[in-house]
Amino acid sequence: MATMKDIAKLAGVSTSTVSHVINKTRFVSDEIAERVNNAAKELNYYAPSALARSFKTNRTNTIGMLMTTSTNPFFGEVVKGVERCCYHEGYNLILCNTEGDVKRMRASVETLMQKRVDGFILMCSTLESEYSAILERLADVPVVLMDWGPISYPCDKIQDNSLRGGYLATKHLIANGHRDIGCITGPLYKHQAQMRYQGFKRAMKEANLEIHPHWVIEGDFECEGGYQAFDKFKQHGTLPTAVFAGNDMMAMGLINAAHEQGVSVPSDLSVMGYDDIHVARYMTPSLTTVHQPKYRLGKAAVDALVARIADRERDSQVVELEPTVVERGSVIPCKGNDQ
Repeated sequence: MATMKDIAKLAGVSTSTVSHVINKTRFVSDEIAERVNNAAKELNYYAPSALARSFKTNRTNTIGMLMTTSTNPFFGEVVKGVERCCYHEGYNLILCNTEGDVKRMRASVETLMQKRVDGFILMCSTLESEYSAILERLADVPVVLMDWGPISYPCDKIQDNSLRGGYLATKHLIANGHRDIGCITGPLYKHQAQMRYQGFKRAMKEANLEIHPHWVIEGDFECEGGYQAFDKFKQHGTLPTAVFAGNDMMAMGLINAAHEQGVSVPSDLSVMGYDDIHVARYMTPSLTTVHQPKYRLGKAAVDALVARIADRERDSQVVELEPTVVERGSVIPCKGNDQ
């Protein structure tokens, strides 16, 4: 019966490399992996099942991720980073969509627990009020939280600095001479939406600019929210010269509505987004926005969880990634204002 040592000799690699390829415990280049797999086939080698290995090592090399999907491509771009980093770390990823439903979230947790995943990544900001019960259920499992608000539970947390992001976005509009600035927030019960709005208010206060209540509209983080916000701006007569939208999806909806009603972006209305989703640069006009390092968010979550799996006693960490402004075509200097 062939052994890993036989495969290593035939493939011209070390035995440890063969083990990593067969057990998927570490990233190995495609060329070497192919040589190992071809040698294994030639020698009729049969690897022990994943289930058998898990009983021996008490590891399944599998991570479970719970998230609430949306039409917003932001989430898909973060998941792409998580999946790619799992692959490089030798982990499989099981992705569960909660669809914002508490029962579905709890059922997904139970399913993943039954599959004996080594750890959880949670990205379900729509279910913030449910975190206590969920985290209590996961008390004995490594957990990393993404995109959730302040939580006292001792686990690793990965988040963007939304307060600074909202501040930088508004400062950019002010630097371009805008004084009459509106804001479309996300749902304000969500921590990230609230922080971006607080950043907007801080920048306006620093510049001694008035915040007009009818130019602050609570949206839904979807295109429809931005689309409807434009009608609400119009109902109050005079439009602001610029609007900070709490994410790119709402900015896109706002631009679409403005175009339909003959308002030119950016000539009549400058628009600032948040997230820097992939399609933002391909809009007309291309969207000025706040960049979130989505791949790095995903990588940071996987890195933190893998470290936690390896060492349950390590101190909990909060990793906060810094946003930056990306200047494109949807913001121009305000007409009539000296720069």
